[in-house]
Amino acid sequence: MGNRGMEDLIPLVNSLQDALSSVGQSCSLQLPQIAVVGGQSAGKSSVLESFVGRDFLPRGSGIVTRRPLILQLLSANTEYGEFLHCKEKKFTDFEEICKEIEAETCRVTGSNKGISPLPISLRIYSPHVLNLTLIDLPGITKVPIGDQPADIEYQIRDMIMQYICNENCLVLAVTPANTDLANSDALKLAKDVDPQGQRTIGVITKLDLMDGGTDARDILENRLLPLRRGYIGVVNRSQKDIDGRKDIKAALLAERKFFLSHPAYKHMAERMGTPYLQRILNQQLTNHIRDTLPTFRSHLQSQLLALKKEAEEYKNYSPDDPARRTKTLLQLVQRLAVDFEKLIEGSGDKVDTVNLSGGARINRIFHERFPYELVKIESNEGNLRREINYAIRNIHGVRTGLFTPDMAFEAIVKKQILRLKEPCMKFIDMVSQELVTTVYQCINKLSSFPTLRNETEKIISTEIREQESKCREQVMLIIDIQLAYINTKHEDFIGFTNNISIMKGGAKEYWFILTAESLSWFKDDEEKEKKYMLPLDNLKLRDVEKGFMSNKCVFAIFNTELRNVYKDYRCLELACNSQEELDSWKASLLRAGVYPEKVDEKGNGAPENLTDPQLERQVEIIRSLVDSYMNIIYRTIRDLIPKTIMHLMINSVKEFISSELLAQLYALGECSALMDESPEQQQHREEVLRKHTALKEALDVIGEFSTSTCSTPMPPPVDSSWIQSSRFSSLLSPTLPKNSVTGIRPVIRGHAPPVPRVHTRTGPPAYPSTNGLRKATGHPNRAPSVPSQFIVFSDQNKI
Repeated sequence: MGNRGMEDLIPLVNSLQDALSSVGQSCSLQLPQIAVVGGQSAGKSSVLESFVGRDFLPRGSGIVTRRPLILQLLSANTEYGEFLHCKEKKFTDFEEICKEIEAETCRVTGSNKGISPLPISLRIYSPHVLNLTLIDLPGITKVPIGDQPADIEYQIRDMIMQYICNENCLVLAVTPANTDLANSDALKLAKDVDPQGQRTIGVITKLDLMDGGTDARDILENRLLPLRRGYIGVVNRSQKDIDGRKDIKAALLAERKFFLSHPAYKHMAERMGTPYLQRILNQQLTNHIRDTLPTFRSHLQSQLLALKKEAEEYKNYSPDDPARRTKTLLQLVQRLAVDFEKLIEGSGDKVDTVNLSGGARINRIFHERFPYELVKIESNEGNLRREINYAIRNIHGVRTGLFTPDMAFEAIVKKQILRLKEPCMKFIDMVSQELVTTVYQCINKLSSFPTLRNETEKIISTEIREQESKCREQVMLIIDIQLAYINTKHEDFIGFTNNISIMKGGAKEYWFILTAESLSWFKDDEEKEKKYMLPLDNLKLRDVEKGFMSNKCVFAIFNTELRNVYKDYRCLELACNSQEELDSWKASLLRAGVYPEKVDEKGNGAPENLTDPQLERQVEIIRSLVDSYMNIIYRTIRDLIPKTIMHLMINSVKEFISSELLAQLYALGECSALMDESPEQQQHREEVLRKHTALKEALDVIGEFSTSTCSTPMPPPVDSSWIQSSRFSSLLSPTLPKNSVTGIRPVIRGHAPPVPRVHTRTGPPAYPSTNGLRKATGHPNRAPSVPSQFIVFSDQNKI
């Protein structure tokens, strides 16, 4: 039996298994349990039926167990069964239990040998059982039949692995004695997940079907393929006994007689048989639960903590209480307003470190996307100069203009301002889309109440569209205001753009200032000591090739009338550090009326049809004026449009959600209907509450147990190299012939296998090891009959 004070742990785990299976979370908590693994027809079902003492499992050829069966055995005064999928019904007839298992299997997998990982939970109460939790898994197969897929073997192995990979799961590896133990699939799978053998228990079935003259004594004495927890032999009913309805109690008596009378097993008869296996499993599972109790409790606590907040909310919600529905509606709307404000303002408790939130995305549009859209509309230099040229000539008409016409400047500026409408409208669209996305992100939290979610989405979307329309009208008004009056008295409108830069002239570095009239240079940027002022009249520029081993970009300024430009120099060569600086200077000189010696083929220089120097100067003046004034407009638009959108769209929507949304929801009437849960939410709420209750009860019960209760220590390690082929070959030595059917070494008089040296000791049982096996004196075919709890092995004479 289990440890004193620990008998209720297995029923506790069973109850938790039921609660968690109902919500599909049993595997995630890694409940302590025993998984029964073995090949087809290995005798797994017979072992389980022997535990219960009743026939209740389906039988037949091929794969009979096609879904995992979670079998919970509970000691009680009455005998009946319960299924988790129909807990309201008690099955007192075990044939009905068998039929229900078959029906439930076919309901999910079909009737043509399909499999499914969805478990069936069966609880059996009986005065003849010990508390146990076992999982009967499908038998390992290799050949698909019926409508089974071609990879049926791998599907079954994957299903088995899902259970036995659980560190809290003991593995009951069932292997028939009339097959080669070295090729046991059950032992191989157990070895894969439990290489140290701490969780594996071996069961040898069909000992009565071995060929004459052979036995499994070496295996049962844990000397052939040793396991840390050892092997237990059982004798199940034969197919003839099953067909003849042989009583399981009679079969257990026959099993007992078999072990007591068999010459190879009678010395270990007290440690063999189904009743002993049942007691050992009860003890092992109880000890295992106790050993894993601290980790298991910690896992339960973490799960409970994760569910606590959600469960508290669901506890306070009563679907049938109108007052509770109204309160929940108010809380959800308030939370929606808070969540939206946090996403926009950036003041949230949970900061997203993967993606930008709504407010951050809108900020990026304000300061990155919108300025970029404004830059894209800037005109091509050649096209703008051509437009100015045509405007001046059209204003003069047949007359020859002596002065630069203001109307040309105003016409060009207004045309440039009109082009701002498109990026501003696109700007509003981008912000509106981000605003809608942010609202949807908050509304998705209302998915538990579909009607409320749909109505809330409809109301807020309508409000966003209305505010967007108002914002468009206001932005258009701002642009129209800019068109209404061209303020040439603006303090930032200077008429010409002064280009100040450092440029190397000759071998010296000077500070240059370029205006529309002259090019001056100073000793440094303090502009206190002027070196020279060069008028721009009749000046042109030409490119100069880089000198050998020079990385400077050079251009030259010269006078078209062949006069000296600077002192005795006909031309002035100036050097820049980069091509970018050179292009900037060329553009500035071009606007000031200093043209290249030859016109740029791309049209960046003076247009070919500009032959009038006076007209060229007027074009450059207006170009500079337009550039200066449009810089003012761009700065104004970049500053004012985001403020307008922030006020009319974002702040208005935020205010609407916090103050007007609830009123509009009430205005719909039937507020109670808004709080109707979706079927999925109702099911989820019930599952969360059920799981929360189960976890809390489990922790309460676990807390009552003393962690100082005693348990049997883990057996010492054994040599686990048997999984390697070299180990197999040494075990099946040709000097000791191997039976062609069983693959188990027969016992031949005069060639007895080594048996353990016996010592007496007190304390828990020690399991045999492959180390230190010696020949014992006495009968050559039988080891001395001693209690298993007194067997210990020395570390001498290793095999």
